[in-house]
Amino acid sequence: MTVKALFAGLAIATATLATAPAFAQAAPAPATAPVAGPFSLAPLPYAYDALAPVIDEATMKLHHDKHHQAYVDALNKAVTADPALQGQTLEQLVAKAGTLPTVVRNNAGGHWNHTFYWKTMTAPAKSGAPSGALAAAIEASFGSLDKFKAAFKEAGTKQFGSGWVWLIVGADGKLAITSTPNQDNPLMDVAAVKGLPVLGNDVWEHAYYLTYNNRRGDYLEAWWKVVDWAEVSRRFAAARR
Repeated sequence: MTVKALFAGLAIATATLATAPAFAQAAPAPATAPVAGPFSLAPLPYAYDALAPVIDEATMKLHHDKHHQAYVDALNKAVTADPALQGQTLEQLVAKAGTLPTVVRNNAGGHWNHTFYWKTMTAPAKSGAPSGALAAAIEASFGSLDKFKAAFKEAGTKQFGSGWVWLIVGADGKLAITSTPNQDNPLMDVAAVKGLPVLGNDVWEHAYYLTYNNRRGDYLEAWWKVVDWAEVSRRFAAARR
């Protein structure tokens, strides 16, 4: 099962990889114009205010237009400066992130993770529910949907500093919750727990601070209202195939 097959809808398979440095809590502001290169920032799949009141319009504009753009710009600079990185897909770079310069690992991860994250969410009225197959798998692995949400929140709350919390399909075909620091993800060779992500939440402060201040737990709790369960269920089905 390739990452390309699992995330065809992400429209990033033709991009190349790089990563963003391990900042304390914020990515650098982008240049006045995007840096030319093989990577580009796609528009959000919904309006900036579509996720309100869970995530407000100001946060979405700052997060997407400034932070995500900064990862894309830094990645393009790194790839342009290193002939060895040119012609490789984002998938290829992420998979071997541990062998690449830190700037590539961080900014490639930042670009991949955020593209995945935007697609994970939708307007509250469209959130829906897990498919029957996904609901059964969640119950088998965690006991119930509520217990899964509690475990996911706990993992996100306990992630020290900046990072991400994920629901993955592991090599054994079962669901598992894991977290990664900075802009790492479970597809990387350096991941402590590897697998195919089907759900992921950004727990860097820039993802929630304007609305929730330092209350990461409140953000993680409210976030379920904007999870696009149809998309998560599609990813799960693809991963199981």
